[in-house]
Amino acid sequence: MRPLAVFDIDGTLVDSRASIHRAACEAARAIGLPEPDYDRVRQIVGLSLEHAMAVLEPGLPPDDLARFIAGFRASFQRMYDEGHEEPLYPDATATLRRLHRDGWRLALATGQNRRGVARNLAREGWADMFLSTHCAEDGPGKPDPAMLHAAMAACDSEPERTVMIGDTAHDILMARNAGVLPLGVAWGFHTVEEQQAAGARHVARSFSELTVVLDGFAALTRAA
Repeated sequence: MRPLAVFDIDGTLVDSRASIHRAACEAARAIGLPEPDYDRVRQIVGLSLEHAMAVLEPGLPPDDLARFIAGFRASFQRMYDEGHEEPLYPDATATLRRLHRDGWRLALATGQNRRGVARNLAREGWADMFLSTHCAEDGPGKPDPAMLHAAMAACDSEPERTVMIGDTAHDILMARNAGVLPLGVAWGFHTVEEQQAAGARHVARSFSELTVVLDGFAALTRAA
């Protein structure tokens, strides 16, 4: 049976570091809070938006938290209205195409909402490569394993034939909670050390290195 690779989006395939930090700063200013520095913001990426904003500014009254969340969404909407699109990391799409060509089943598991997933699926060729997509609006967010359970069900896979690829400790913990192979990448929001501390089996420094690890995993699943 073909192996399943479930990819995170932000920080793994798409370089959204600048836009997420900008949105968090604009949302903070809108409710009279100091702008959070990047190091604080990067820690909450991957969580569902409501959870992430509550972690970023703990102790906010419910009304202020709702305004903070709305401000973050509004900032992103302004960026998109201005024609902004987060760039892909170099070799991201080429890697996906190569895996798809080699027979991998592909899925997405992201803290984005459905609108964000749809924007990414509109990228050239993406909609044809992914068998299923799962996001924070579907149910419990990372590190709960719900999205990975849903991906395996949708793609007819089992934990021993599934790998999760992400850039944060939240991705790694979700993978471990689901019993699938947790792989990290070094170019996103969390450091290599943070991902290793969460239990990443391997943290790739490039897409070519990631491909080598995935080729090894595919060979093992075929032999099983």
